[in-house]
Amino acid sequence: MKRTNFILGILLMVSSALFAQNTFTLSSSSLGGESTINEEFNGFGCTGKNQSPQLSWKNAPKGTKSFAVTMYDPDAPTGSGWWHWLVFDIPSKVNELVANAGNVKLNLTPKGTIQSITDYGANGYGGPCPPEGHGLHQYIITVYALKTDKLGLNETTNPAVVGYYLWNNTLAKASIVTYYKREEK
Repeated sequence: MKRTNFILGILLMVSSALFAQNTFTLSSSSLGGESTINEEFNGFGCTGKNQSPQLSWKNAPKGTKSFAVTMYDPDAPTGSGWWHWLVFDIPSKVNELVANAGNVKLNLTPKGTIQSITDYGANGYGGPCPPEGHGLHQYIITVYALKTDKLGLNETTNPAVVGYYLWNNTLAKASIVTYYKREEK
């Protein structure tokens, strides 16, 4: 009986590992569990480098025609959170955004990709910059596999409208969470 339970346990672990490997997954080679001065915003009292992290994804579902990436802080003291990055119309053949792709001046995103305005009121990536002494904030970075090749939006579209279009066109999504705390000076 013990041997049978042991073998069943091993089979369960192997099948779980195999199944998990085929799920839609987002990862980053430049970002860990906590953001750093590299990702921190440069403005609003913050002095970071404002560099978006490298992101890659795999195992998109069948029927994916494009991707989108967002970064959202649900802990911002606004009543509605804070949108730090909205990138969409990423072609379906692409599975990575290089580090600092959120800097619209560098033009590092794939051709046809749009970076719309954030809650900072600017296009592209706007890194973490929680209020001093407000504690750790979580930053949810999500990649969306979409059933349309274009959302039909542009670089002036606000985050709420982008979110609405993402919600209506998402086949699957995967997220990673990082944290950041701004120290009191």
